[in-house]
Amino acid sequence: MAHQQIAFFNHKGGVSKTTSVFHIGWMLASLGKTVVLVDCDPQCNLTGLLLDYDHSEEYPFESKNDVLNIRDGLAPAFEARPVPLRPVQLQKVPAVERLYILPGHVGLAEYESQLSIAHELSASLSALQNIPGSLRWLIDLTAASVDADFVLVDMSPSLGALNQNLFTTSDAFIIPMAPDFFSAMALRSLARVLPKWYAWSTRASEQEILINSAYPWPSKTPKYVGSIVQNYRTRARDGKEAAPTRAYQKWFDALLTVKTDILLPSLANSGLLLAQKTYVDAQSPPNEFLVEVPDFNSLIAISQQISKPVFSLTKDDIKNSGSVAQNQLESVLSFATIYRIAAEKISAILK
Repeated sequence: MAHQQIAFFNHKGGVSKTTSVFHIGWMLASLGKTVVLVDCDPQCNLTGLLLDYDHSEEYPFESKNDVLNIRDGLAPAFEARPVPLRPVQLQKVPAVERLYILPGHVGLAEYESQLSIAHELSASLSALQNIPGSLRWLIDLTAASVDADFVLVDMSPSLGALNQNLFTTSDAFIIPMAPDFFSAMALRSLARVLPKWYAWSTRASEQEILINSAYPWPSKTPKYVGSIVQNYRTRARDGKEAAPTRAYQKWFDALLTVKTDILLPSLANSGLLLAQKTYVDAQSPPNEFLVEVPDFNSLIAISQQISKPVFSLTKDDIKNSGSVAQNQLESVLSFATIYRIAAEKISAILK
């Protein structure tokens, strides 16, 4: 079975897209899946987080002879070179089996305007016909080199041509968000934008010039897997389990209302939802959150420093003692449960 490409997308920044890709990708690999993480955000935060190199030196994932990053992998198509696309040499993520990263590159942003023009004019300008389909083609070539089960794409917070392309050529998508006013606003925006992007992709898939290009436009219908809400504080009240504080609960309720009343009907009308039974069987109703991830607190700093997910931290990693260490280790176990549930739901939905 071919791999499933999942786009992690929200044009609102600060909603933990990179953190979600990092943690869910690692957990999927821990559960036996072969996973490729693709850094398509020109900020390259995912690459910097996962790969161990001295950031004060030159970028090590560039070469005149080898293809080591996403920008260089796409160069033959975007720069009209008379050579075919080659797989990017994936980097193995240390400390976990079956997890790889396709490194990002700041220069990927330089292709954004060219891609936008190609989206609009490729039907009339044959010189541009190989550009639109090249991103998914390159990712497929690269993922096939390790026989991947899943490809997780980390995207920038924008509505530019690059994200439009990545979203419409993916098999599925997840929307990370935060419990705040602007995330609710972003969901309303996505309810308008995503169907428009898909309608554009449908038209592109019918154009002869793109069908017959070196890198044909893939006919994909990205399906909604779920949404993740993250970065909130919890509090235990009346002897019950810890839950979002009242201030955050207000925005949890607002997000669920917007999802149920606006986003999901819009996605359903455009055919971007799976059959209801698929979500039910995976115990992940679309009108609920895929998972809820509270604030990592001090654990995130440790995680980022040693390039390990929060749920894999050990007592030696934490370097505390007594009750502080005990509380942190209990949090680690809690996060492990959360991300295991997320990975299992994703696997069940996309089986």
